[in-house]
Amino acid sequence: MNTDNASRTIALVTGANKGIGRATAARLAARGATVLVGSRDPGRGEQAAAAIRADGGDARAVALDVTDQASIDRAAKEIEERYGRLDVLVNNAGISGSGNAAPQDAVDRVPSAVDLAVVREVFEVNVFGVIAVTNAMLPLLRRSPRARIVNLTSHAASLALYADPEGPFTALPSAAYSPSKTALNAITVQYANELRAEGIPVNAAAPGYVDTEINGNTGLLAPAQAAEYLADLALLEADGPTGAFTSADGPLPW
Repeated sequence: MNTDNASRTIALVTGANKGIGRATAARLAARGATVLVGSRDPGRGEQAAAAIRADGGDARAVALDVTDQASIDRAAKEIEERYGRLDVLVNNAGISGSGNAAPQDAVDRVPSAVDLAVVREVFEVNVFGVIAVTNAMLPLLRRSPRARIVNLTSHAASLALYADPEGPFTALPSAAYSPSKTALNAITVQYANELRAEGIPVNAAAPGYVDTEINGNTGLLAPAQAAEYLADLALLEADGPTGAFTSADGPLPW
């Protein structure tokens, strides 16, 4: 174990080689954390970590495929051997089901026509992957005096917004991505309830419509804008919320 990091926040961000994950990793590093850049592609992860180091941050790439239990276990072992604990887990890795395409090209549109293979693939990453990574990292988080978990969700996870005939999502059906994020919100609440007595906040954060490959770069916000709020939640004060579904603008309807 490297004792040089005893006073630094150790933060793991999954899917951090690009987009919101990379921006969040960079923001956490800028705020003094040692950032572990989780990426299923080791080369891309190292490129992202090197860029953060070039900007003066402390970053290290960690090979991590959230759909591969062996990969998750290796990452947890590596973190344990190097740092002995984990202070922050940002479950950012996620897929849309439509690949790197604009929203109008999504293949998970209506439930009556969706490909079940797409639904399974999206849930494997967006829900089961979060559970698998969180459970593997919990022993390390429990060693931290100030552990925090942030799950990346979406405004489109809101059942209230989708159920409103006049709401913003009525014309944007989604049988895979949105339900996966709704399920992620539900599991976030379950973890929050379980870990509340241990003082480990677990929150679901919706970054907004961010310009990334997942939406064909049609988003209105820069990844760095979204990363600021995500870093705030990751470095939450002791009296902060847990089990919340929020954006930078405040609480969101479930």
